Amino acid sequence: MLTTYFWLNHEFSWSNPLVYVGVILQMHLYTGLFITAHDAMHGSVSSHQSINQLIGTLAAGLFAYNSYQDLLPKHHEHHRFVATDKDPDYHEPHAFWPWYLSFITSYIRWPQMLLMGITFWVLVVFFPMTNVILFWMLPSILSTFQLFYFGTYTPHRGMHPNKHKSGTLSKNHLWAFLSCYFFGYHYEHHDSPGTPWWRLWRMK
Repeated sequence: MLTTYFWLNHEFSWSNPLVYVGVILQMHLYTGLFITAHDAMHGSVSSHQSINQLIGTLAAGLFAYNSYQDLLPKHHEHHRFVATDKDPDYHEPHAFWPWYLSFITSYIRWPQMLLMGITFWVLVVFFPMTNVILFWMLPSILSTFQLFYFGTYTPHRGMHPNKHKSGTLSKNHLWAFLSCYFFGYHYEHHDSPGTPWWRLWRMK
């Protein structure tokens, strides 16, 4: 939230390279919010269930008003029925755009869209519209592509003759972190779903 406030107040100029850094940074932080909610779904944010659920609910809500309670059962279905017709994150054929649209529309609800719209018009009362679009709206949209491409599409497309039906990135911890908080190590995540993102590299 602090970085969002900073960038919303940032003096905008297309010629300023910091603008592009800001968009990418905000995208990565949005992805981090979802990853935090995801880890809470596996009970790995806190050993206290109430704290775990509170942080998961907060992180999911800050990411475009997602409902933690709606995400939770769907994600566990993904682990239980990975790469089958019962997997809510899976889509055949494995073409990128149809799969992405299936993925994103299975999680978006009209109340979210309404709240996002209200929030947008409230923000533009206090901040420049260009800043709101570039540093609040655009990063959240780009983040869905980051999460989908590295966390769903790449690891689950094609045939994977292993028990988790999942692929994985080649070992490169820096790229694995920058791309999607180590979730490119996707076979490892399915093999040890209780391992939080910051320890997932150890499973490689």
